[in-house]
Amino acid sequence: MKHTLLLAIAGLALAAAGPWSAAAAADVKNVVIAHGAFADGSGWRDVSDALTKKGYKVTVVQQPLTSLEDDVSAVKRVLALQDGPTVLVGHSYGGMVITDAGNVENVAGLVYVAAFQPDTGESLVELAQSKPVINMKKGGLLATKDQFFYLDPEAFPELFAADLPKADAEFLARSQVFASRKAFTTEAGTPAWKSKPSWALVATEDRSINPDLERRNGQAGRQYDL
Repeated sequence: MKHTLLLAIAGLALAAAGPWSAAAAADVKNVVIAHGAFADGSGWRDVSDALTKKGYKVTVVQQPLTSLEDDVSAVKRVLALQDGPTVLVGHSYGGMVITDAGNVENVAGLVYVAAFQPDTGESLVELAQSKPVINMKKGGLLATKDQFFYLDPEAFPELFAADLPKADAEFLARSQVFASRKAFTTEAGTPAWKSKPSWALVATEDRSINPDLERRNGQAGRQYDL
């Protein structure tokens, strides 16, 4: 279902004229996706395949999760390779990344998928603490000695992949990508969503981000509940 709604939202982003003409919006054929923390971009294979079949050129960024600056740079590096206007999609922590990277000139619009959508000066930690996840399992988020965060493999299926088959969720737990403290504590700069069209998918039963945080202040131009 998430994939179906993402396709619908991406389609709206690609078709909407916004401040451009409808003809100009129709020229948008590039989609760049920034994954969230604790996973890599391979989880977006189904979405990439579906959009590719519809004629879009899809690139999934493999940002390193070593710092917010590094991840923004990784997305900008990919955006620079696009051959025209691009819709930029961010999932979860990826919302922090596209909020900054989306200021690149060739980004035509942003799509937030169950994602953080910071304003200037806000960090992921600050946002998460402002509206904690209801009934989140204590001790689920752990840290290594060198301050990289990861999810307890035992809690991972419930917190991160509750709608997946058990075997798939357990594999994701064993292959998760650790995220640096810097990535979660760095404050956001000027947000692209203030100057460009944006859409948001709100996961109403999200166990990683409080759904109220995903829809807070109605910042995204349009929101869709899942």
